[in-house]
Amino acid sequence: MDRLTSMKVFAAIARLGSFAAAAEEMAISNTMCSKFIRDLENSLGARLLNRTTRQLSLTEVGSAYHEKVVAILTDVEEAEQCVLDLQHDAVGTLRIMAPPSFGSFHLARAIKGYKKQYPNVAIELILSDDFENAIDRGMDLSLRVGKLADSSVIALKLSSSRLIVCASADYLKKNGTPKTLDDLAEHVCMGMCHNLVLPSDWSFKEEGHEKKVAIRPYLKSNIADALRVAAINGSGLIQLPSYMIGLDIQSGRLLPVLEAYEPAPIAINLIYAHRKHMSTKIRSFVDYMQGYFETPAYWDKWMFDGK
Repeated sequence: MDRLTSMKVFAAIARLGSFAAAAEEMAISNTMCSKFIRDLENSLGARLLNRTTRQLSLTEVGSAYHEKVVAILTDVEEAEQCVLDLQHDAVGTLRIMAPPSFGSFHLARAIKGYKKQYPNVAIELILSDDFENAIDRGMDLSLRVGKLADSSVIALKLSSSRLIVCASADYLKKNGTPKTLDDLAEHVCMGMCHNLVLPSDWSFKEEGHEKKVAIRPYLKSNIADALRVAAINGSGLIQLPSYMIGLDIQSGRLLPVLEAYEPAPIAINLIYAHRKHMSTKIRSFVDYMQGYFETPAYWDKWMFDGK
């Protein structure tokens, strides 16, 4: 009998715990289901299942064999899915979650080029910082900035962003340019804070070590773009990722300061649940994003101009 089908029947019985349930799922008779297992055991020369009138369980050999069978069937399914994907265009609706700032500043730009290549894919872009169970909530992909807590997902690094302190030329002309971290106490600072009750601090690197500096912001906001606009208009110093303010620095609207104390770059990752059965629409977007975000990213190219 067909060995691959026998493996599928065995895997179904192990998963469902019943010959009848496996037969129904495989659309075969109970007799044929038993025949597949009997043929598989005979060919292996080992009993795979303990069967009584009340209970069905895997033998020690059956348990070890089941683990290998599941891996083999997964590989076969992925190979078949690969062929199917190559035979079909990218179609359907792609649901993507991203932080509001990155989604508005950069992802919306990237989508224009993607849509030109894949016109049959509709995009639903959900902008939120609440990434908990994003895949379980129906997202095909999510884009996250910073450290990842969930190790069960696939994380593809697309780019990185620097954390930069900056201000407008007008503010620095009136108030001077800070040269050391201690100078921040003499300046007007504005800070991100999702919980406005908590104190704000900025991250730096001093003599090779991470350092947090508490600030007393005259303006706090849970929306970074509010601080960015305030800084452009001369209200004070801000510390934000370069993907938010890199283009402002490039245009001269903001000027970087305290560059010697800049902390390590922040990773920007594209997140998806697993590689198995990845649809053409998801694969096409993953591949497009890899090509779109270069290293260094376009928001950081001002740092390398002339070098």
